Amino acid sequence: MSQLQRIAIAPSQLQQGQILLTKEQQHYLGRVLRLHEGDRFIAMDGKGKWWLAQLAGEQAKVLEPLTVETELPVSITLMVALPKGNGFDEVVRCCTELGVAYIAPVLSDRTLLHPSPQKLERWRRIATEAAEQSERSFVPTILEPVAFSTGLSLVISHLSFANSQQYICVARGEFPHLKDCLQHKGQMTNDKGQETIIIATGPEGGWTTQEIENAKSSGFQPVSLGRRILRAVTAPVVALSLITANCEV
Repeated sequence: MSQLQRIAIAPSQLQQGQILLTKEQQHYLGRVLRLHEGDRFIAMDGKGKWWLAQLAGEQAKVLEPLTVETELPVSITLMVALPKGNGFDEVVRCCTELGVAYIAPVLSDRTLLHPSPQKLERWRRIATEAAEQSERSFVPTILEPVAFSTGLSLVISHLSFANSQQYICVARGEFPHLKDCLQHKGQMTNDKGQETIIIATGPEGGWTTQEIENAKSSGFQPVSLGRRILRAVTAPVVALSLITANCEV
């Protein structure tokens, strides 16, 4: 199925074996992807379900459900201090490709960007597009930006990851490397029996000492990503790469 184009749909669009396509989706399939009546494509609802579909005018016929196993065996939540400019766009895109489940943008004491509501909509659209491109079953959930202190409590309580592994990446200091801290499979699971990891990466200039202490008080372990100082948009990608390399064999 790798040669077929993929689009994301809302679950409500699937009715009685038919997919009711929006005007935008009709335009995308016909004008952008150059599909014609009778051509096949893959529809995904972003919640784990895929279908083989056949274009039929303003709708598509569901031919069969598909089994896709592209997700990580762990659920990763990325808390990332918003970088300046449009850097977060690339963080969302790359980390979606790498398999992140939740992205929680936070405003740290050194955050320079204060995003508009339109930014959140843009990030969610980027996540959807990246999930389509990387053939993921799920589209990551992107939470609304909050202060880092609020995020610490929200991520832990709202996502019910009380038993998760929790790390905060610190650029300077004598901290163990993340790759040496990741625990063996099966030790930390959520209520679905899935391992859970929360990892936080900082802004330009790094976390403040108080922010690191607050994170430690919330159960986060300070870790290093190596001896070099990484950019705020590079650190999340490195952290996700280390975790996926550890858990995906």
